[in-house]
Amino acid sequence: MATFQFDLVGPERILYSGAVDAVQLPGSEGEMTVLPGHAPVLTTLKTGMLVITESPQKGKRVLVRGGFAEINATSLTVIAERATPLEELTPAIIDADIAAAELLYDATDDYDRKIEIEGQIAQLREAKVALSF
Repeated sequence: MATFQFDLVGPERILYSGAVDAVQLPGSEGEMTVLPGHAPVLTTLKTGMLVITESPQKGKRVLVRGGFAEINATSLTVIAERATPLEELTPAIIDADIAAAELLYDATDDYDRKIEIEGQIAQLREAKVALSF
């Protein structure tokens, strides 16, 4: 199977760099799967699970919270506002993120911002349930 170059950059470190078969992204307009030969796209990311398929039956998961992705036929680069590999996630990390988002929600009077934050909180709670925390 064809592969493409994938780079995942978080604020503190490069979390992944290498050839992959596919990457599923939590795009702000909906989930999307990037495969080799994908049309060029620049998209923002919402809070959700990024799924990296390195080869059949082998992959990684990373919880991302915002950022953007630049896609072209031979590569994908994700710059994440926050990113935590699945093996590093704990219930306390997700609970702290939920609490921080709730504080932001309470601190704003902007209706659109409140809707955005509500979505982030819901996605974090869904991730917590999906991970059986």
